Amino acid sequence: MNPAVLYALGAALVAIGIIIIIIAIILVAMSGAGKGKVKGAGVIMIGPIPIIFGTDKKSVKAVLALALALTIVLVIAMVVYYWLLR
Repeated sequence: MNPAVLYALGAALVAIGIIIIIIAIILVAMSGAGKGKVKGAGVIMIGPIPIIFGTDKKSVKAVLALALALTIVLVIAMVVYYWLLR
């Protein structure tokens, strides 16, 4: 595949992502987001090892499930990649 096409595709995806973020910020500002509680969680993946943090149990459980799924996919991809290179 032509490197210029891949470069253009990557630049287009970054631009679309920035546009989506700007639209989301505008929609949140217009909806009066000052009501309610703030909840959140996050995960830092260092290789196949997740580091999970959050503000409440429900958010942490959701992020834990996503991190576990990502870890499983990563391990499977590593094994398949190893098998293909043997």
